[in-house]
Amino acid sequence: MHRPVTRACDVVVIGGGQAGLAAGYHLRRQGIDFTILDADPAPGGSWQHMWDSLHLFSPADHSSLPGRLMPTRLGETYPDAGHVVDYLTDYEKRYDLPVQHDTRVDAVRRDGDRLLVEADSNTWRARAVVSATGTWSRPFVPAVPGRGLFTGRQLHTVNYRRQADFAGQHVVVVGGGNSGAQIAADLALAGDVTVTWATQRPPRFLADDIDGRVLFDVATARRRALDEGRSDTGGVASLGDIVVVPPVRAARDAGLLHAKPMFTRLTATGIQGADGSRSDADAIIWCTGFRPALAHLAPLNLRGPHGHIATHGTRALGESRLHLLGYGDWTGSASATLIGVGRPARDAAREIAELL
Repeated sequence: MHRPVTRACDVVVIGGGQAGLAAGYHLRRQGIDFTILDADPAPGGSWQHMWDSLHLFSPADHSSLPGRLMPTRLGETYPDAGHVVDYLTDYEKRYDLPVQHDTRVDAVRRDGDRLLVEADSNTWRARAVVSATGTWSRPFVPAVPGRGLFTGRQLHTVNYRRQADFAGQHVVVVGGGNSGAQIAADLALAGDVTVTWATQRPPRFLADDIDGRVLFDVATARRRALDEGRSDTGGVASLGDIVVVPPVRAARDAGLLHAKPMFTRLTATGIQGADGSRSDADAIIWCTGFRPALAHLAPLNLRGPHGHIATHGTRALGESRLHLLGYGDWTGSASATLIGVGRPARDAAREIAELL
């Protein structure tokens, strides 16, 4: 494949979502020359691809990137996805961040004292790279027996948009996390959709007065405890528990949100339980999580036996010029959240400044 003339840049940030923008903010404050390459044609990161009814777990003032509070909107306690997209779009423009949209990175390679960042439009030679590609582009679906036999519709969280697309259908929602609970609730509240919510274990709902603010505080305390050699902080919740956002509460209080044990296999027309019982279904929605989108880093040969890249903070142990940002707790406490990514982004920018 022929690639255009190589460009030089001190730092290339791969990904222009919330993590990439936070990195850009702090790199700018360090006076570093950088560019941000983003695969999406428009600002907003993965938030522009979320389902219509999605809302954040936290109020706007607790869902902000460094330097600028997310504005509140009248009558809206928890911002919806469109609000977040507008905020990220404004953030990118306000700080004049050099984001090159519609640019997909294929590979990062070593090239002497530089890293080559190969994209579909160009190749960059950089002194350091920040990978901030998130997980949205790598949905995970478990290898449930019979998955290839089912003749109905199968989709993942990333493909769900609105309840109206399933009017009059029986939909099986798989997954006991927040996405599964919210999508099951959204469908159940439609009134004309039959919903089966299948989970590996009984779902654990947080108390109604607990939202993302508490979860962030708990995650931060746990991270601090681990750093200090302590194993438990006595937290009230875990990030795997279900936050009772208004739609979930409404469906639960109306008696519409009941989880059933996970089925053991799919049939041509539906699902089969451990006791052999069968139920027909029109669609299966897999709310079964994601994996980090790291294929572009494969040429660096950094992954361990389980596909994990070892890091110290955000810095890759096997390549000091590479930082990973926004992939979850392994790259910074709550770093996959809007409010949580700021601190590890700041630390990464400082380390990069020292390296340069």
